[in-house]
Amino acid sequence: MPTTTAETLSLVTRNVSVAPLVLLSAVDHYNRTVQNKTKRRVVGVLLGQNDGKNVRVSNSFAVPFEEDEKDPSVWFLDHNYVESMNDMFKKVNAREKLVGWYHTGPKLRASDLEINELFKRYTPNPLLVIIDVQPKESGVPTDAYFAVEEIKDDGTTTSRTFVHTPSIIEAEEAEEIGVEHLLRDIRDVAVGTLSTRVTNQLQSLQGLHLRLRDIGAYLQKVLDGQLPVNHAILGNLQDVFNLLPNLSTPDDDSKLGSHELSHAMSIKTNDQLMAIYLSSLIRAITAFHDLIENKIQNRQQQDEKETKKEESNTKDEKKDGATAAANGEAKEGGEKEKPKKK
Repeated sequence: MPTTTAETLSLVTRNVSVAPLVLLSAVDHYNRTVQNKTKRRVVGVLLGQNDGKNVRVSNSFAVPFEEDEKDPSVWFLDHNYVESMNDMFKKVNAREKLVGWYHTGPKLRASDLEINELFKRYTPNPLLVIIDVQPKESGVPTDAYFAVEEIKDDGTTTSRTFVHTPSIIEAEEAEEIGVEHLLRDIRDVAVGTLSTRVTNQLQSLQGLHLRLRDIGAYLQKVLDGQLPVNHAILGNLQDVFNLLPNLSTPDDDSKLGSHELSHAMSIKTNDQLMAIYLSSLIRAITAFHDLIENKIQNRQQQDEKETKKEESNTKDEKKDGATAAANGEAKEGGEKEKPKKK
């Protein structure tokens, strides 16, 4: 059975983000090339940044590709075209480097490992993204994979295989504006916000149901011996289950037997509500603190203004008093110097 290596763990923990522009380009490439031939797929090159922990796919371009539908080992990919296009994209934006390739599967095929070996000429560890251009189920339409060496416990020769890594659709501010502009004609403006929120919740629950169904199918295949045991996957599933409330109900007729589910749900809900209550309380205290600080600053400014006003009034009174005293002294001196009449 295969064992998990350090390389596999490092690849699985990488964050892969795909820009909406890549999805639009892949869909346009598929619609222009395939022309209602559902068994065919298209292949392209992914451009972006890869710093070892995060892989950001920001751009892509199509590549001429042909394969025999009957014999999967017979395929053709124009690597000269890849090199020339890559050189031209470097002139436009040197930050976008070749990080991998994509195809419109919708699943992995036998020749993917050979194609992935071809892309190792341009990047040491190419990323494979399968883009579902005709999604029939809700969820993220991308699946990201890295190729690694599979080490076996029986000591046989290692082989290359793909490991799945989680991927998200992430857009920058300019891309979000463009996507919103495109979706403006698709969305029904007359629909209210409540119906939109309910629809989003329904789609999320449908996606969760599909993922749970995939997990159940995988565990059943492992139990039947059709797939080997992967301890990394089982560890992730155990972490997911540990976050869920205890839904098991005891068989004996104890006092807590009939209320075990409601008790567990109440504990989970109370923990979440406590976090919300504490955050609201902290926000209110912070707002009161800012309000008090603002009042103190306003009062200090008002006191400073009144102090300055009183000082200016005092100076004016002193100045008026000095002027009046000077005028009185001058008047008395004039009377004394006035000559007497004989």
